[in-house]
Amino acid sequence: MTPRTVLTIAGSDSGGGAGIQADLKVFAALGAYGTSVVTAVTAQNTRGVDAVLSLPPRTVTDQLDSVLTDFAVRAVKTGMLGSQAVADAVVEAARDDRLPHLVVDPVLVATSGHALGAVATVERLLPFARVATPNCAEAAALTGGRVDTVEEMVVAAAALSAGGPDYVVVTGGDMDAETAVDVLHGDGGTTLFRAPRVSTRHNHGTGCSFSAAVTVRLALGDSVPAAVAAAKKYVTGALLGARDWELGAGRGPLDHFSWSA
Repeated sequence: MTPRTVLTIAGSDSGGGAGIQADLKVFAALGAYGTSVVTAVTAQNTRGVDAVLSLPPRTVTDQLDSVLTDFAVRAVKTGMLGSQAVADAVVEAARDDRLPHLVVDPVLVATSGHALGAVATVERLLPFARVATPNCAEAAALTGGRVDTVEEMVVAAAALSAGGPDYVVVTGGDMDAETAVDVLHGDGGTTLFRAPRVSTRHNHGTGCSFSAAVTVRLALGDSVPAAVAAAKKYVTGALLGARDWELGAGRGPLDHFSWSA
């Protein structure tokens, strides 16, 4: 059977734990054929981001045209966009209905604290999103309010959903609590997804991996709530699998392929 094709539009992570590299690993692990449009090149490892180079918007458009004119792409996710000009190119494709089941991961700041995107850049894309997947810090930046509790996550998810996306899931993996709670708002309701927090330093690329998993499940025909539930289960397993790894000196990658299962 021919696999479903999915597309990631994001930056390259030279350490392989996040960005394009993580997305393609998730796509393969969950049974989809992954294609990619690179928006930026980063020099990074498990300790942080050392440099970022945004690609020219024309190069991004050329990649989009090459992929979308040849492959029957079923779902698309965005990550790091790199610049306003690159975001404009992606918005144009979304406005032309070329990016089905669009999942927007609003990558604003790397775990190391290095700025990877701007709020205005992400806001341009949100009205075209089927699902947006901000973490608490990104939700706070996009709404201008505090997002430190589950109650504040609920408020932020509803506020962001009013701005355009069909669904918003605010992920709570970065919160200091025994239970990792994700808040999904859309279709007139709010759903909380809970899982035990995994204690590990290997959590680099968690947000990328989560949004990539949602993208695959949408391409396979899941509803958004079902896709979010499946993605949370996948990421929890990937965190568990990598918790005792010794890859790099900082925040290491996830076990995308269940090697340690």
